[in-house]
Amino acid sequence: MMIVLYILGGLLALLIFLALIAPKNFALSRSIIVNKSLADTFEFVKFTKNQDLWSPWKKKDPNMVQSYEGTDGEVGFISRWQGNKDVGEGEQEILKIVENQKVISKLRFFKPWKSESDAYLGTEAVSDTETKVTWGFSGKNKIPFNIFMLFMNMDKTVGKDFEEGLADLKAYLEK
Repeated sequence: MMIVLYILGGLLALLIFLALIAPKNFALSRSIIVNKSLADTFEFVKFTKNQDLWSPWKKKDPNMVQSYEGTDGEVGFISRWQGNKDVGEGEQEILKIVENQKVISKLRFFKPWKSESDAYLGTEAVSDTETKVTWGFSGKNKIPFNIFMLFMNMDKTVGKDFEEGLADLKAYLEK
């Protein structure tokens, strides 16, 4: 009986230790240069529904169920989705728009696990005909779920999705 208690105590101590050393915050972003003016690029990216044309997650589940609340391209607009295991269930709400600079959103995931992240699409003029688009998000890993971040490379996993999405955005805007 004592051996079982020692093993359980050891496992509990290990979990507490891992929770303490595991990352509690995350941030990820990717950028691309688009051959379009700042005004034209921003006018496109500020509309959440336009993400259906370039989002890697739309490709992962073209049959996802979507619904909307509010006016797209304005603060308060909410896009909701229910999809397969690759996209889960959640919503994205526009919190702030800084014209020709940034659209700031809140991402709320409900399935396969609950989490919240701050997301943004930023635009910056490189020249009169080129715009740098930056797509990013950040958030906090709650204890004890932050332990999973020790075994998952978010930069690699989600980063490649961001790169794919930005490449598709560039292709769409430049056609």
